[in-house]
Amino acid sequence: MTSLRDKVVFITGASSGIGRSCARAFARQGARILMAARRLERLENLVSGLKSEFGATAHSFGLDVRDRTAVERAISALPPEWEAVDVLVNNAGLSRGLEKLHEGKIADWEEMIDTNVKGLLYVSRAIIPGMVRRGRGHIINIGSIAGREIYPNGNVYCATKAAVIALSKALRLDLLGTPLRVSNVDPGMVETEFSFVRFHGDGERAAKVYQGLTPLGPDDIADTVLFCATRPPHVNISELVVYPTAQASATLVHRK
Repeated sequence: MTSLRDKVVFITGASSGIGRSCARAFARQGARILMAARRLERLENLVSGLKSEFGATAHSFGLDVRDRTAVERAISALPPEWEAVDVLVNNAGLSRGLEKLHEGKIADWEEMIDTNVKGLLYVSRAIIPGMVRRGRGHIINIGSIAGREIYPNGNVYCATKAAVIALSKALRLDLLGTPLRVSNVDPGMVETEFSFVRFHGDGERAAKVYQGLTPLGPDDIADTVLFCATRPPHVNISELVVYPTAQASATLVHRK
């Protein structure tokens, strides 16, 4: 494993789920954790937890990645000791709704596109130039199997995650000749707030998504992200697809 001790790891969408687990996984390895999300109180509690449990150095700030001006302002205002980001985990993302395209809510589409695609672009554009100047860095984008397999009623969400895959591939082309690495991690079913958000807070409907099987947990994906980040500098894990054992495709799941 390549040591992450004292490396600055910036994680978006860090207040819950995969982002929160990534913060803990990297803190356990001695990295310095920089976190952003919309729910600042959760972030502040996480900072306290990382410090008390791991002795980690951590810093957080509230951010909605959909707001380009806010992203640019926040990154440019980082304290000097947090400016040199070594690992960027573009995790902020969500799904809203599960309807046929011709019945979908335009507000849901815009939220997904603005977060999953434009938000990733805004953060990447703010962080990657510094990586290029310093001659080091690793960008890890959290995608989804939805970007590889379109499933019924997934239309716009699937399209946004297909865009993440395309952007990861494009980054690898654009950064060829630099020491920077780009990884894309595509999980299958992970039990987080994902379905609760997708169904607009309908907890009963969300719970049914994971009934009868053991889904992935956010810690499983954090382990995968950590694996990508700790390979030797000459090794780039370009793409990783992670399913729970009970899932064979986006639509084929074995339930007991």
